[in-house]
Amino acid sequence: MAAPEPTNQKSIFRFGLYELDGGTGELRKDGKLRPRVQGQPLEVLLHLLAHPGDVVTREELRRRLWPADTFVDYDHSLNTAVNKLRDALSDSADNPRFIQTISRRGYRFIAAVEVVVDGASKFAESNQRSVSGGETSATPVSEKRNFALSDAHDLPEAPRGVVRILFSLIQVMYLTFYVISLARLRWVELLFSQAVQHPKWLFALLLVTALVGIPVRLYLLSAAIFGYRGLPVKFLRLFPFVLPLDALWALAPFLLVDEIGVGLALAVTAALLYVPFSQRSLLLMAEGNPKQAGNF
Repeated sequence: MAAPEPTNQKSIFRFGLYELDGGTGELRKDGKLRPRVQGQPLEVLLHLLAHPGDVVTREELRRRLWPADTFVDYDHSLNTAVNKLRDALSDSADNPRFIQTISRRGYRFIAAVEVVVDGASKFAESNQRSVSGGETSATPVSEKRNFALSDAHDLPEAPRGVVRILFSLIQVMYLTFYVISLARLRWVELLFSQAVQHPKWLFALLLVTALVGIPVRLYLLSAAIFGYRGLPVKFLRLFPFVLPLDALWALAPFLLVDEIGVGLALAVTAALLYVPFSQRSLLLMAEGNPKQAGNF
């Protein structure tokens, strides 16, 4: 069933870690009270929550918020209301978890919505039908959870300074790997020639990935140090390319196998295989902090 238009003041809406009292505008995240949502932002949110998964047009929101004879800058006022909502929900237009912008049309609430009315709970479903006549899910494919990776909803908020320091240290670690390997190229080439049958291909791979990795790490390091806006979103886009690079360089301890032994090299490699995922988790934890959302 589609959610009823939320006029009942006893209606409670639950989505992600959030809970909204439809009558008072009280917003809670993981049980903790957040600043109250009021006025036009509340009206927009209630209307979106009543139609999860559906495209709510800007014209539809205009009719809900302003009478026909009202003279205001609708576009500017609506944009302001939606931006306030995103701030309240620690959401992002570039990487939305709740409010998705549909270009030149309107907005869509993309998270699953549970409605509690008079103590009875049910999940709201989309009214929108597909071309074949079937129902579409309230949560689009792009919002389905990937159980292999952490989601921002799963992670605690972390202080901005702690995240920046840890993320920066990881970049420095990789830079150290690259620079030391390049500084000892002759020794590395000799090691490869003794360890593998075709050392030239492996040597070329190390050289190319180190030369690519250095500017990538310098960019991420400077972004962390200077607090680039939107770094979590940018890193999530880079992640599919950074992951294989980091997985390859997780083998770096084997360059020191003569000094540390095979067992320790295997242990350190196993730990390094987790590092790219820890970078991703760190930035998602920073993104979840409302005081720094959108500004790393």
